[in-house]
Amino acid sequence: QVQLEESGGGLVQAGGSLRLSCAVSRRVFGVTAMGWYRQAPGSQRELVATVTTDGTTTYADSVKGRFTASRDNAKDTALLQMNDLKPEDTAAYYCNVRARNPFRGQYDIWGQGTQVTVSS
Repeated sequence: QVQLEESGGGLVQAGGSLRLSCAVSRRVFGVTAMGWYRQAPGSQRELVATVTTDGTTTYADSVKGRFTASRDNAKDTALLQMNDLKPEDTAAYYCNVRARNPFRGQYDIWGQGTQVTVSS
């Protein structure tokens, strides 16, 4: 029932910036982290950035220094500020919520994705 809605994707030139947002339709209990993954054509989905409830961030080496992930714990909203975009950043970006249920254990909720295209 819970849905994640990404927005902010688009077409930009190399060196430009975009900010992605992820809104959660309903409160998710037991959230441990929110983050972003991406999948380029013909490639596997890969981690871009995550931020845990205590503020710890993780970034893919390819985006360190350029992307900044943040979250609003009260609203369960995730943001991804992307600066100095490169053509290799072109991909569908997916929001992810990781949560823990007493019976299910750890599980993930995924958004539908938002396209980011960077031209050279």
